[in-house]
Amino acid sequence: MKRSDINRAFRDAAACFAAHHWTLPPNAAWDITDFGLGDFARHGLTLINLAEEPEYCEKLMYARRGQTTPGHTHAKKKEDIICRSGELTLELWAVRPGPDAVQPASFTVPVNGLPHVLRSGEKLVLPAGSRVTLIPGIWHAFYPSSEECIIGEVSTANDDVNDNIFTNPDIGRFPGIEEDEPAALRLLSEK
Repeated sequence: MKRSDINRAFRDAAACFAAHHWTLPPNAAWDITDFGLGDFARHGLTLINLAEEPEYCEKLMYARRGQTTPGHTHAKKKEDIICRSGELTLELWAVRPGPDAVQPASFTVPVNGLPHVLRSGEKLVLPAGSRVTLIPGIWHAFYPSSEECIIGEVSTANDDVNDNIFTNPDIGRFPGIEEDEPAALRLLSEK
């Protein structure tokens, strides 16, 4: 990922957070990724770890229309994905999606704390303020269905190195960086 793309993503996200009155903590831990796929406009996500404790984690994320966080699950982490502004679409599967996958007819996830029945692969649209609770083993991909979206995540302990299982084995959680201009910030993965 080019440093100029990282700098632009940082500026875009910071402007959106400020426009929505999100005050960031001092020395925020920024994480900007193209998931190692080399196409930030299509597979990009900007994240800030607000809290990372052994028992819990909170993240603030930003994405633009067209940016999809690829399908993945977690073996240990339980999380709430929250649409903080804009509109967020999730695609959810009960088991790993794929041409040979045998999916159940339906499964249930809590949406705003209430049971919500879905078919695997069905889209779930969250308006601002809504959240979905995902337990380990629920596969999910998500993307803004508005021009931009602020996304929250509150979860049990976070382990980005060992607890992100992607459907595409070519995906890497942290990008390599091509230095084409000075850094506006250092990412979490560079510290």
